[in-house]
Amino acid sequence: MRYFNLTGWLAIFNGTESAIGRTVAVETWDETTGTALVVDPQRGALRPVTDYPDFSHLERADRVVAAVPGGGWRAHWKDEGPNGTPLTEQVLAWLITATGRATPITVDATGHVDDAEGADRLIPPEED
Repeated sequence: MRYFNLTGWLAIFNGTESAIGRTVAVETWDETTGTALVVDPQRGALRPVTDYPDFSHLERADRVVAAVPGGGWRAHWKDEGPNGTPLTEQVLAWLITATGRATPITVDATGHVDDAEGADRLIPPEED
């Protein structure tokens, strides 16, 4: 799964006896120390990653700079449908990253949205 956020960085935490390992989006940087800040859901506030005993490291994420409509494109998987059957989903949008990468985002029949980078192929819109 591809991770996207506004800063282009993720904080990786190994976990402790009471908390599972996790990946958290870096929201911003402390202006004084330069330390990455993440949302602490228990406190309801930003907190430096270095305050967490299980902080491991930072990793780059894709920074989205634009989203454009799917334009009639479809994503196709050979065996991701029910009982290993083919599956085709509409591309809802293309996320464009700061590096110029375009990632297709699909929506399924239940409304679940996900990236389609694992699709076996992308099908262009049908011509009129």
